[in-house]
Amino acid sequence: MTDAQDTAAASSLRTTGGAPPDDGGSTAPGAPTPLLEPRDGIPPVIADADSLAAAVAAFAAGSGPVAVDAERASGYRYGQRAYLVQLRRQGAGTALIDPVACPDLSGLGEALSGVEWVLHAATQDLPCLREIGMLPSTLFDTELAGRLAGFPRVGLGAMVESVLGFVLEKGHSAVDWSTRPLPEPWLRYAALDVELLVDLRDALEKELDRQGKLDWARQEFAAIAAAPPAEPRKDPWRRTSGMHKVRRRRQLAVVRELWLARDRIAQRRDVSPGKVLSDAAIVEAALAVPINAQALGALNGFGARIGRRQLEQWQAAVDRARVLPESRLPQPGQTVTGPPPPRAWADKDPEAAARLSAARAGVTALAERLGLPQENLITPDTVRRVCWEPPAAADVAGVSAALVGLGARAWQVELVAPVLVGAFSAKAS
Repeated sequence: MTDAQDTAAASSLRTTGGAPPDDGGSTAPGAPTPLLEPRDGIPPVIADADSLAAAVAAFAAGSGPVAVDAERASGYRYGQRAYLVQLRRQGAGTALIDPVACPDLSGLGEALSGVEWVLHAATQDLPCLREIGMLPSTLFDTELAGRLAGFPRVGLGAMVESVLGFVLEKGHSAVDWSTRPLPEPWLRYAALDVELLVDLRDALEKELDRQGKLDWARQEFAAIAAAPPAEPRKDPWRRTSGMHKVRRRRQLAVVRELWLARDRIAQRRDVSPGKVLSDAAIVEAALAVPINAQALGALNGFGARIGRRQLEQWQAAVDRARVLPESRLPQPGQTVTGPPPPRAWADKDPEAAARLSAARAGVTALAERLGLPQENLITPDTVRRVCWEPPAAADVAGVSAALVGLGARAWQVELVAPVLVGAFSAKAS
């Protein structure tokens, strides 16, 4: 199909639930149109080397940005691996790739090297894409673009509706994408998720340029693309839901041992840890510190559905915590780097508390004036760190250097440094 035919066909689909033309994505007049079918139909899932090679060649020969999305099985499987990868590019159409059958997509990643990738909420998908060999050198994040442009709702469905005038079905966002074969309605949903991403990108680029924020967005996108993989979280067991109820060190040890045992089992079975044992059950056992399996079985979360062997397994974890010497028990709270919680500042350092109050007010006012969320203007943690330990020279140059050292981008430094200097000066006078 030629570009002219593609545009004509897409225009006719606008009234029958299909995709819009690639015209930059102006908002459709009247009520939003349901988007029911991909403009080229649902493509077959790519699950073998020959089909993958053909897709790599097609996308390498395509033109313009490439829309990219990935589906995970959060809540069903262990970890955050991708179970479906969707792409769309002018001249190549849409591809749905099974990364279980084709676990190495580095060839596709190389074929798209230098091409701008369009993702929605890029930081959510980039880790699982990295695992299969796909990482962009440049990207455009439509969710972040929406935040910077001041849209009140920045989910993909909300953005497509408000910017392009189409309604996406979101009924399959939380399904088990590890299911094989994937049902046709799920594949339709997956294909539609990349159907309009480039159209949305083009419309948002125009809006950001109109607002004078396009360079800000480009700096943010570059920072995301250049960011290294996240460091493994220290003591991840401390993030167990309900941990605020656990006060004593022996109880903390029970949480740790149960969490670690659960994680090993979940990884071995390739299921979500919550399907092995709930956080609520872990906390319940930690508060009680049961002395035997019978006492453990009487607790919420360890009832009839847990067999004797499993119960003994969990009790063994509790027993490991019960016999630990005092010197090996975990300390309450996590090791804190940086400033203390803001609620403690007034007692620890009243001047720092005054700086923070003035700085927050100034940053909030600036963010409202610019029409973007405060956390996108500058992260709250960055503001806290600069206010807790301000530079020796609390002028624009000194504060700018401190912000750069904390990872702020150039546009953020230019806007925020004078605000912080003004806040520090007001409190010093």
